[in-house]
Amino acid sequence: MGENIYIFMVVALSVLAITDLVVGVSNDAVNFLNSAIGSKAISFRTVMVVASLGIAFGALSSSGMMEVARKGIFNPSEFVFAEIMIIFMAVMITDILLLDFFNTLGMPTSTTVSIVFELLGAAVAISLVKIVGLEGSFSDLANYINTEKATEIIIGILLSVFIAFTIGALVQFISRVLISFKFNNKPKYIEAVFGGVAITAIIYFILVKGLKSAAILDAAILNFIYNSTELFLLGNLAAWTVISWLAATFLRWNIYTVVIILGTFALAMAFAGNDLVNFIGVPIAAMQSYQDWQGSGVAAMEFNMQGLSAAVQTPTLLLLISGGIMVITLWFSSKAKSVVKTSVDLARQDEGDERFQPNFLSRQIVKFSAATFDNFSAIVPPALKAKIDQQFEVPYTYIPKNKVQDMPAFDLVRAAVNLMVASVLISVATSMKLPLSTTYVTFMVAMGTSLADRAWGAESAVYRVAGVLNVIGGWFFTAFSAFTAAAIIAYLLHLGGFIALVLLLLVAAMLLLRNYMAHNKKTKVIKAEDSLRRAQSSSIQGVIEESADTIANMIKRTKSHYTATINGLAKHDVEALKKNKKQVNKISNEIEDLKNNIFYFIKNLDDNSVGGASNFYISLLGNLQDLNQSLEYISRVGHKHVNNNHRKLKYNQIKELKDLDNHISELLNDTAQTFENRSFERIGSMLSTKNSYFELVDGKIEKQVARTRTEESSPKNTTLYFSILTESKDLIKAAMNLLELYYTEHDSSVTPATINKP
Repeated sequence: MGENIYIFMVVALSVLAITDLVVGVSNDAVNFLNSAIGSKAISFRTVMVVASLGIAFGALSSSGMMEVARKGIFNPSEFVFAEIMIIFMAVMITDILLLDFFNTLGMPTSTTVSIVFELLGAAVAISLVKIVGLEGSFSDLANYINTEKATEIIIGILLSVFIAFTIGALVQFISRVLISFKFNNKPKYIEAVFGGVAITAIIYFILVKGLKSAAILDAAILNFIYNSTELFLLGNLAAWTVISWLAATFLRWNIYTVVIILGTFALAMAFAGNDLVNFIGVPIAAMQSYQDWQGSGVAAMEFNMQGLSAAVQTPTLLLLISGGIMVITLWFSSKAKSVVKTSVDLARQDEGDERFQPNFLSRQIVKFSAATFDNFSAIVPPALKAKIDQQFEVPYTYIPKNKVQDMPAFDLVRAAVNLMVASVLISVATSMKLPLSTTYVTFMVAMGTSLADRAWGAESAVYRVAGVLNVIGGWFFTAFSAFTAAAIIAYLLHLGGFIALVLLLLVAAMLLLRNYMAHNKKTKVIKAEDSLRRAQSSSIQGVIEESADTIANMIKRTKSHYTATINGLAKHDVEALKKNKKQVNKISNEIEDLKNNIFYFIKNLDDNSVGGASNFYISLLGNLQDLNQSLEYISRVGHKHVNNNHRKLKYNQIKELKDLDNHISELLNDTAQTFENRSFERIGSMLSTKNSYFELVDGKIEKQVARTRTEESSPKNTTLYFSILTESKDLIKAAMNLLELYYTEHDSSVTPATINKP
């Protein structure tokens, strides 16, 4: 390959570095945002400002040493320049695609693990190519790959997952037993001691992890910190405890909030100062390799890359630019917010919607854990157990349902413990030169503290455990897919040269664009879609007024999906029927969510409205479920019929179904308009047409009976046709029952209570 190909590769790697920064920050933002956002200790804007300052400071104080690229995953002296460029290009293409994939799913993964296994996969692929070319054996791979270092990294990461979860759970349990959920009522000295411990841990973290290689601190100070660590920590603990007490007593500061702000800044700074090289380290190494090769006068296939093993300093300007890109991404990336939401939802204290469905493993883990806890509780003295249980009692506060989304997912104590424990674990590992993933540590600490805080109760444990297992499974998938994809891409680049490079870059760009457009579309749909809303009013007339839009939305969607089923059957279009069936199932899930809300709805009722409003709401949900069950059955049997390649419905059958569709659409249109316009006085005349709709369906059933005895020859068609007609009759009945319920209960003389929405 000529020199131009390498210039093109360097330029491409620069563009890929910027892209990698964007997708990397979107994923790693969960490391330093979840505690502050979940606890709502400070406003979202303040959280972002603190995190942005941390990132900017971290980028400026970074030594820029390309730790990942020079960790010794492979031995540079065994490769020539042409091979190294293929390895670097394969790594970067794989990295942006893999991280973007996880961001689109809203799942946190490790940028460190991805870059390490990509380097390993690409290096193994090129090494095997060299071994085959030299007619060597597989055992020669040890000459090219630093297996000892790779094994150390893998074991370190696996251990960090277990240790972070265990230590997080233990520290949170002790903190909660000592402080309880009523931490605001505790003496100021308890808050001060907690602040002293937490701030000392975070300060140590900033110095060891964030500024360990920066030239900001004097050498004498750094030597004192590293050589007299115990004295340094004790001095800090005493000083920060006194400062915390003074601030809490005289300035009325909330020390837990101070810890959260400082911890968020520290983790953001450490992320920018160290993980930054995960994104730009490889391109910088490639640029330096190109400069060394260009000045050598040696052919690309002959220039040995032993010089790459030396430490390489990243120019300050590049660090500044990278920090700026990271800050901008943090503010504007919707994918970053979705990744943070996954972590916060899995750790929240209250019950609610669960994103992950339980599986066999999560059920068995919960059963085993519950049995173990019961056995352990049996040996704890009852008095001690009662005392501990008292500390875990969450004070009840009345919260209107429409304000729940504004409440924190967990309290300030847990958020502070999350940041403190993560800081300590990362600091200790860094000082001992043990490899770990900051994503894994921060996520597993959050999961451990939520378990210790009894956030995973009987109502939510199987869902939360399933979520954690999904995330951990995703981590293993990261390692496997990073290794495999980088190896394949490296091999393709080796075989195809410039043509393969251009094609792979085009494919990567297309995949990124498709994911971006799909995520944007999904986000807009979620924002714009009129999903079924939960009732929040405390009186029957308030529920009638408030639920009218929900009913109108449900009726319109029912009409649309009913028509889509009939049209799909008429065209024998299996894809349209499959898509329609999926949308109907989505409505079922929304109705299930409304039913799950009954507990909170009844809790929220005025004493004078309990009987009437609760009975009305339960009847309303029953009618909605009846309506959707008919629709769901019709969409399912329609899809099954076409998917099994049964005969098309006959012309007369399709004609009659379209006629029925037109009549039902007219009824549902009128119903939707009635609820949208709150013109409940129209319901009386609409109810008078009920029998005419039933007679219409009965007439079509009689026609099909006659056809079956004379001309019909397909049992499957007959079964399908009768199923649709009988369920259509039930659908009409459910719609009429819904109208009758509102006609009976609505009282125009009563002004419904005003709903104050956030």
